[in-house]
Amino acid sequence: MTREELDAALLAAHAAGNRAALIELYRQASEAAETDQARAFYLTHAYVFALEAGAPEADALRDGLRALKAI
Repeated sequence: MTREELDAALLAAHAAGNRAALIELYRQASEAAETDQARAFYLTHAYVFALEAGAPEADALRDGLRALKAI
């Protein structure tokens, strides 16, 4: 998925209030990010949406944030 496609998908997921999509799309954005700061930004958003949704991905996302801090 290109950056433009990812941005469009994020906007659509926000408009639809689709938390499951937001979690996955922000996770994908974190993986595609070019800096640790950008990775942390997107991963934090994925984590917050996962917490709000009670999604099982929250633990893995938290671990990803902790790993970034260690870099």
